[in-house]
Amino acid sequence: MINILIGTRAQLIKMAPVLLALERGGVSYRLVMSGQHHATMAELLHEFGVSTPAVHLYEGREITGVAQMARWFLHMLWRGWRQRERLFARAGRDAMVVHGDTVSTLLGALLGRVLGFEVVHIESGLTSGRWREPFPEELTRRLVFRLAHLAFCPGPWAAANMRPFTAEVIDTGANTIVDAVQEAMGRFEQAEVKAPDAPYAVVSLHRFENIFEAHRFAFIIAMLERMALRIPLVFVLHPATRRQAEKFDLLSRLEDNSNITLLPRMTYIPFLKLLCGARFVVSDGGSNQEELAWLGIPTLLMRGATERQDGLGEGVVVSNYEAEIITRFVDEVLAAPGERRAHARMPSPSAMIAKVLAERYQ
Repeated sequence: MINILIGTRAQLIKMAPVLLALERGGVSYRLVMSGQHHATMAELLHEFGVSTPAVHLYEGREITGVAQMARWFLHMLWRGWRQRERLFARAGRDAMVVHGDTVSTLLGALLGRVLGFEVVHIESGLTSGRWREPFPEELTRRLVFRLAHLAFCPGPWAAANMRPFTAEVIDTGANTIVDAVQEAMGRFEQAEVKAPDAPYAVVSLHRFENIFEAHRFAFIIAMLERMALRIPLVFVLHPATRRQAEKFDLLSRLEDNSNITLLPRMTYIPFLKLLCGARFVVSDGGSNQEELAWLGIPTLLMRGATERQDGLGEGVVVSNYEAEIITRFVDEVLAAPGERRAHARMPSPSAMIAKVLAERYQ
């Protein structure tokens, strides 16, 4: 039986094409929501047309702070064990499918091991090579690499990174975000987005290392203010980002800037539609790096290192928190004509994953 544990919005977006591929193939699975993220999860399932009902491990408030996350993790590990009959399905050869690098990924992998399931890790083999960047995601990945029985890797570089580990490796050729983007673009008509009429750039920041450190957050805001002198910015504020900006007395600087429009976090299809109209994007998200690289949209990663190869040396630039790199990126993008390359067509990684899961665990 296939058990799929999902905890965050990014995981759900990238797993949605796999869920759809299973459903279109008539393959049953158990969908378990860890509850790490709660807001908009039901809306995302509806947007993508996922029909399998979810069972919930936890339905309380979202998990954001590090200390809160540690307590929640231990509690959910115990609850997952105690409620295993309600949450997880067994039918012979059983799998616990986890995705990415969140605390829910590690939670699912540990529960899978404890319950005697085979642990399947999707988006495996990605690493920054620096155990503290990003924190705690890099540590999570390294632990899950050791727990996995089967690793679906989004390309040969990621597959090579799994050689020191015991998991069976399957190279899917690309990340499932490619399928998610294509699914979402086919549904753009249902999305309403308030975007400036003039050229604009989009900002989306949420990582711990950026918003929980006052000095770094202030530096980022200063850089955004400089960008806004040259092009209007649309800043999509995650709830945690808004809270931290207010805590560090930075929110008023954003609100008072007439060249910066603040929008609340939105579901995936309208967000992607907003990105597709942007001149460039400033982000710290790994999923954003992947989808924007495929879309050919210039991207400034507000990070010191990335665990992904997508777009590097092409349209994706890692800021390393250096003003010179940031300024040069903006200069070069605004001086360029702004043409987008055609999307490369490729076999569906989600279909490949669904096929293997069906053959092994149905």
